[in-house]
Amino acid sequence: MTEAVHVVPVVGMPEVGPGDSIADLILERTVLEHRDVVVVTSKIVSKAEGRLVDVDHADAAARAALIEEESVRVLRRRDELYISETRQGFICANAGVDFSNLVGGAALLPANPDRSARRIRDALEARTGLTLAVIVSDTFGRPWRRGVVDVALGCAGITAILDLRGTADAQGRPLEVTEVAVVDELASAADLVMGKADSVPVAIVRGTDPRWLREGSVRQEIVRPPREDLFR
Repeated sequence: MTEAVHVVPVVGMPEVGPGDSIADLILERTVLEHRDVVVVTSKIVSKAEGRLVDVDHADAAARAALIEEESVRVLRRRDELYISETRQGFICANAGVDFSNLVGGAALLPANPDRSARRIRDALEARTGLTLAVIVSDTFGRPWRRGVVDVALGCAGITAILDLRGTADAQGRPLEVTEVAVVDELASAADLVMGKADSVPVAIVRGTDPRWLREGSVRQEIVRPPREDLFR
């Protein structure tokens, strides 16, 4: 395993709009290194992919209609807060619809976050000749725990789950159930330098174990299938 991990913010990113190349914007502001993991917030991915809609923030009915439209189903509702299942398979607040810092509009989740991560990764690798990984992150709450953390919505070039089942613990006993969501851990680490109000939508995690750098998928590896879900 790795001995040290460094997290570096990419500062000076401009406002992103539909059609912008996130890879180009990143490379104009930083120099990447071999095996870097680039963490990009889903909001700028949504903006670049044109996943924006007009909605009156003061119109509660319009906000609710948009959330319901983006939900496969609503699991719980309390006042204006929805807990929804999205088309991407996530269980999250308000179907991931983001009304913050968008005057008269909202950002929807990327339609396919794994694909979005692959596109950014492929562009970065083509321009640099390096082996890189990309994680698309977003902020989620957690059942039965207060506070929010950043998690991975999509990834490319890095395994989503590190399966340690069958390996030995420090006492030599075999691990039976341990599967580590490394992309979620890296997304949360990146958020420590991004902040929630600092306009830093990209960070680089440097020094991760090179054995993690293989193809992965949040949708296929992390999203729990209904047959394994004890709560729905």
